[in-house]
Amino acid sequence: MLKMKKSILIFLTVLISSGAFAQFNWGLKAGASSNNFNLESVTSGTQAALEAAEQASWGFHGGVFFRLSLFGLIVQPEVLLSMTENNMLYTEVAGTPADEIKSRFKKLDVPIMLGFRLGPVRLMAGPAASVMLNSSSDLIENTEDLYKNATFGYQAGVGVDIAEKITIDVRYEGGLTKYGDEVMVGGESFTLDGRANAVILSAGIMF
Repeated sequence: MLKMKKSILIFLTVLISSGAFAQFNWGLKAGASSNNFNLESVTSGTQAALEAAEQASWGFHGGVFFRLSLFGLIVQPEVLLSMTENNMLYTEVAGTPADEIKSRFKKLDVPIMLGFRLGPVRLMAGPAASVMLNSSSDLIENTEDLYKNATFGYQAGVGVDIAEKITIDVRYEGGLTKYGDEVMVGGESFTLDGRANAVILSAGIMF
């Protein structure tokens, strides 16, 4: 019994000490991203072709983050509203000029970053979920099929904090699930396997 009381006392002491050393902050952040849409495979029953554009497209994001620092470790969930676009090239008949398709979408991104400090630098990585809010396209007839309601990926990168107030982060985002299964372009049905990746630059203010 005495041993159990001693163990409980030690546990409570550690718990209280952890709370004393833990630091909680929240903040606002915004930034830009360079996005690439990779079409790993595209098939259709005709000569028509659909491929990803070589040039990356730009997007913007903004939102809120929460940071818990404890014993040198960092847990940082974020909720961000993102607006971006993906570009694809559609060729109706082989040998003819391609039409560029711009697809615009708005989504809610929720990355949960884990990391630690290495000197003044933060090393961060973690899973990221995206929930599609709405989408539109120049030529694609069924954008609701091109973009699934929810996709999952990951983010990894580095960051610095200036005067414990200003945060700057550079990250790479990769997709683990494909965006959609089938799209209709020019009356043609394309089965595809597309995933997005991005380089993200953001800055924020921490409270």
